[in-house]
Amino acid sequence: MTDSNEHATPRKRTMLRRILSHHEIATLLLLLHCPIDVSAKPEIPMLQEAGLVESVTSESGHTRFQLTEDGNAVLRGLGLS
Repeated sequence: MTDSNEHATPRKRTMLRRILSHHEIATLLLLLHCPIDVSAKPEIPMLQEAGLVESVTSESGHTRFQLTEDGNAVLRGLGLS
């Protein structure tokens, strides 16, 4: 008799491992409309760690954050984009 888990396909990893706070959702909504400055919101590091935002550096050297595809997907899932 073979183990049924032997041939099971691994579960797809979900992008969110925790519930977002209302502040984090608000930050994603801000980023939906325009990139924001690095120091603008304290939620940025956690959103970046979750893969929902990414940093971009302009030609002038200013670093800003914008939504990733996963960040956009979260907002679409909430019916907000």
